Amino acid sequence: MTLEQAQAEVDHWIKTIGVRYFNELTNTAILMEEVGELARIMARTYGEQSFKAGDKESDISDEMADVLWVLICLANQTGVNLTEAFKKNMDKKTKRDKDRHQGNEKLSDGK
Repeated sequence: MTLEQAQAEVDHWIKTIGVRYFNELTNTAILMEEVGELARIMARTYGEQSFKAGDKESDISDEMADVLWVLICLANQTGVNLTEAFKKNMDKKTKRDKDRHQGNEKLSDGK
């Protein structure tokens, strides 16, 4: 599935099952909530925190998908074509960082 297809699928779902989009501010707050849920799992899986009893059933891929879902909602609401935005962002990063990371001693295997 492409980003464009994902945007269309989310829009269709919202309009046929979800009734309507939450407003942009509500969706921004929901996005922050979803990022927080993902951060909690990351901290417990890869960081130094331990899981609480209720956290064991957390699914990192589902939390990432929740973040993507709300981001797609916001893109749809604000008229952002994520395919084009991502292409432009990749070009920007490539031009800006084409030599930057290669010479970074912190990123070399020798650490």
